[in-house]
Amino acid sequence: MTDALQRRKDKAARLLALEQLEAALSEYEQVLKASPDDGASHQQVAWLRERLGRRAEAVAAYEEAALAWARCGQLLRAIVACKGLLKLEPGHTRTPRSLADLYGWRAAPARGGSGKKTTGEFELVPEGAGPAAGMPVVPLFSKLGREPFAWVVEALEVRRLPAGKAVVEEGEAGASMFALVEGRVEVVRHLQGGERRKVGELGEGTFFGELALISEGPRLASVVAVEPVVLLEFTRARLGEVVRRHPVVGQVVQAFYRERMVENLLRSNPVFTPLKPEQKQAVAREFELRELKPGEVVLEQGREGHAFYLLLRGRCTPYHVQPDGREKAYPELREGDVFGEISLLLGKPVTATVRADVASVVLRQNREAFERLILSQPGMRGALMRVGTERLQRTARLLSGRDLHEGDLRV
Repeated sequence: MTDALQRRKDKAARLLALEQLEAALSEYEQVLKASPDDGASHQQVAWLRERLGRRAEAVAAYEEAALAWARCGQLLRAIVACKGLLKLEPGHTRTPRSLADLYGWRAAPARGGSGKKTTGEFELVPEGAGPAAGMPVVPLFSKLGREPFAWVVEALEVRRLPAGKAVVEEGEAGASMFALVEGRVEVVRHLQGGERRKVGELGEGTFFGELALISEGPRLASVVAVEPVVLLEFTRARLGEVVRRHPVVGQVVQAFYRERMVENLLRSNPVFTPLKPEQKQAVAREFELRELKPGEVVLEQGREGHAFYLLLRGRCTPYHVQPDGREKAYPELREGDVFGEISLLLGKPVTATVRADVASVVLRQNREAFERLILSQPGMRGALMRVGTERLQRTARLLSGRDLHEGDLRV
């Protein structure tokens, strides 16, 4: 950007701060003559025209803003501009469809067959050309065709929060997912013992809270704005409305959630270090999502194990049934823990029963996929053997009456 253009933008901002709307609008319009692809200036022009009551001109400017943002690879900002347009013209369809043409799934030339790809229990969108040339792949949106894409855009809500404001609070009921359009947020969690600690930070373009679209339950962490933020919110209620018209949206949301959770496990768990990135992707595709009711038994001691599990939400307790019928519990399983691999690995019956304490969600991979994708890879059998040996030793300690100490292996 040239110095002259920056000075003009700075002048426009000062005039806007002084509520000199006509003068500010004139300056931003001059900026666009020199820089017609400036999405931020298009959006300011649209907002000022709306403030000044020029509805038709504002609609046109919001459309220009959305397309300018979209062309430079900023889909989320483009959607925010599109939402400004839809507020003024609710029946408008051209701009959401234009965004879908740039970023959504586009049909590939027919090659025979059904053209559909099925993975596990999820029927994904047909294979296609993906986003238009030069456009980035955006989670969720790039797997949606034109009409489902436009319906999701219509269902989103724009939220603006000041620095220090909580987007969600740990423990409250979760009912929506967010995409961070502008600004930064902190992820804060209460650790065991009550200590409140920052565990991460998210920047522009990231998604969070997607678990609330899949199942009911409390938020697992608080998210607080570090600076003023703009977000797009997608509620479970609006998702239900969209899915009734376009079921593929529900399938894509579930696949998105499943892949994010499994990728996080494979990235963070040292057991899976030997796997190459493409192998991790193959493993991720073979998990299926399953909801558990309180008290439901997932694995039963003494029976053959048929699957490998990852606990996504809730709590489960593994316990050993002694000969006299009494139960001796292990430390409970929490989000991110894996279980069930010992039986698959050693070819032996399950060593402990695992029961859901509360309504929970798990990812399940069957024996055939586990053996084909995990055990067949160099280094994986040895890594899992070490885990299995530690757990079997722990079982022996438990049966001998020795108490488990805090920090012992959690399965």
